[in-house]
Amino acid sequence: MTDHGFEQHRTALREGRYLRVVNYHNTPHSMAGQLREELAAYAASFACVTLEDLDHFYATGEWRLDRPGFIPVFYEGYLNNATVAAPICDELGIVAWFPVITRFIDCPVPDQRAFAEAHHIDLVEEELAADRLAMTWDEVAAIAERHVVIPHTGSHEQIAKVRTAEDVEREILKPRRDVERVTGREAAAFVWLYGTPHGTSPDQDAAVRDAGYRYQISNTMIQRIACPFRAGASPRPVSRTCR
Repeated sequence: MTDHGFEQHRTALREGRYLRVVNYHNTPHSMAGQLREELAAYAASFACVTLEDLDHFYATGEWRLDRPGFIPVFYEGYLNNATVAAPICDELGIVAWFPVITRFIDCPVPDQRAFAEAHHIDLVEEELAADRLAMTWDEVAAIAERHVVIPHTGSHEQIAKVRTAEDVEREILKPRRDVERVTGREAAAFVWLYGTPHGTSPDQDAAVRDAGYRYQISNTMIQRIACPFRAGASPRPVSRTCR
């Protein structure tokens, strides 16, 4: 990093911009070299951020890392997130976050392509001849040993379509139970389709908060959800997304 670049990061820390989140989706084998190079460059300039690091920051106001933070986020639960992205992160010593669509993982292998096409899950050509498209729960559990696994709704549903108690159970509550049961770890964060932030839809916000999630990841920030909720309280942002 140049002296100018380092000073920019120091300025960002002073201004309270502690964290950069980089969003990824499909990570096919053909892109492995590019992904490794890109992640290595981030790791050289930023510190990885764990759930414990975020909790410490919000509990104390202290940023205990020596550099601005970096979280690579791999969405959906693609098989190639387990076979390509996670091993590269392990090789580089990077802690990543994996928001998974739990019904995609539950989906029988012969039905995964149809499920993906019906639920806004983009596929790439080289995947289509693979034996399966989604991770198994065993692979999710293995990833959770070093990384953070959280729900990305049950079926990749957008916030406006989650209205009834049945919708909330399918998209918000059951995904958290499933992830925690498989990983043995708390599923502390939640992500909507399209990265909708907390604070835009009161009923859905309440459902996410009441489900026990502490964080919500959107397209522009990670928000700490007020708990217990206080009237007039606003979720506190800690990050800006840079990809």
